[in-house]
Amino acid sequence: MEISSTTLLYAALLTAAFLYLAVVRRGRGAGLPPGPTGLPLVGNLLSLDRDLHTYFAGLTARYGPIFSIRLGSKLGIVISSPALAREVLRDQDLVFANRDTPDAARSISYGGGQNIVWNPVGPTWRLLRRVCVREMLSLGGLDNVHGLRRREFRATLRHLHAKSTTPVDVGAQMFLNTMNVITGTLWGGNIGSESERTAVGNEFRNLVADITEMLGAPNVSDFFPALAPLDLQGIRRKSDMLKGRFDEIFAMIIQKREKADNAGGDGETASDFLEYMLKMEKEGGDGKASFTMTNVKALLMDMVVGGTETTSNTVEWAMAEMLQNRLTMRKVQEELDAVVGRDGVVEESHLPQLQYLHLVLKETLRLHPPLPLLVPHCPNADAMVGGHRVPEGSRVFVNVWAIQRDPAAWKDPLEFIPERFLPANDGSGGGGHKWDFSGTGIELDYMPFGSGRRICAGIPMAERMAVYSLAMLLQAFDWEMPAGERLDLAERFGIVMKKATPLVAVPTPRLSDPDLYYST
Repeated sequence: MEISSTTLLYAALLTAAFLYLAVVRRGRGAGLPPGPTGLPLVGNLLSLDRDLHTYFAGLTARYGPIFSIRLGSKLGIVISSPALAREVLRDQDLVFANRDTPDAARSISYGGGQNIVWNPVGPTWRLLRRVCVREMLSLGGLDNVHGLRRREFRATLRHLHAKSTTPVDVGAQMFLNTMNVITGTLWGGNIGSESERTAVGNEFRNLVADITEMLGAPNVSDFFPALAPLDLQGIRRKSDMLKGRFDEIFAMIIQKREKADNAGGDGETASDFLEYMLKMEKEGGDGKASFTMTNVKALLMDMVVGGTETTSNTVEWAMAEMLQNRLTMRKVQEELDAVVGRDGVVEESHLPQLQYLHLVLKETLRLHPPLPLLVPHCPNADAMVGGHRVPEGSRVFVNVWAIQRDPAAWKDPLEFIPERFLPANDGSGGGGHKWDFSGTGIELDYMPFGSGRRICAGIPMAERMAVYSLAMLLQAFDWEMPAGERLDLAERFGIVMKKATPLVAVPTPRLSDPDLYYST
């Protein structure tokens, strides 16, 4: 008797379904965290909400602070409590320190093992992180380029004054300011002259936004790695195209620098991060790990993509929250008037004295962490978390967005209250906390930049840039929503958290002398 192809297909699907259910039941019985069962083959993919942080928070309410979820052939583990986050990020840091690299990230990071974010922990990762932290992101490294930041902030101040009393896209302006600071720090030049600010800034912003969108987009290639060569959604193809555009920019900058070095030969080129990396590339590394031209470009990509949107989004969120909470904005401006006054322009030297503004930044990062699920972790061996088995190779999400809004850890968690971070306050209801960004608390109820060895390397720069940006915006201008416009605080989920609608507000000069906006 001949068996039709349709019958064979149904038999294969039925067999796959039974095998899937058997695996799921065996997995649950073997100590996996509880969680929704899902469908054969696809698991819970069809029920996923695009806003993963809130979707996971809803499942936490049902299944508890650790649950498992089937994402195609991948197993996801979601952590949503401070105590369990500490188990993963601190107590078993080395086990969970690696990444389950998405297909888009393999493209963007020049193969997945060339940069800091996606590189597995090992000699190469340690070399790359040391290079960045020691030469660019340390306090000393930041102090060395103080003049560059001042120059770019003054340029932004002039631009905003020229736009005063007209609506301004706050996030776009802060992105351009941050991008110019970062590119100046990296290779000594910004991305456009005063007349090119809008066009060039928009091009770079769109490129970075597209990259972060690809990194956060649900991708069949990640859920079913066997299908990755087919690139069914075209995400890898688009990621390659975006990487190629940045690669052209980086290659042009590197070629220009090498040509200048060869022509001069006397070390007269500007001392910047690119120069240091090119020197290390010629030396080949540190003896424990090699350092190649691909590493140079991958690190440039890390800094440009990782340092721009996260910082500018944070400033945009802070401004939006203060427009919603006008008393907070008034307190910040009163502090600025007391520390700086209105007869001068705020400088970086004033920042340590702006204590209330630092509280505003901390509260902004509590409600709006830059990466709501951090960068997913991947255990290199089976581990136990909260009494449950977390298998080797699973994708572990730490829902820092939910942890920092947990009513069990925070009083009035949805309210914007910067005062909760005062040293004498108990903020989360516990008291005695060390309210900083280091992720070293007894319980990790506040860790907007992560914790453990994979904590963000750029915290000093991000904090300085965000506080300086807010100080400039609020010391030099009053801000209002455009007439007839309503403030919208809705979120748009991605690997980087954004406002669903850009913040557009109207600046009005508040300094005593218009010439102050054009001083150098």
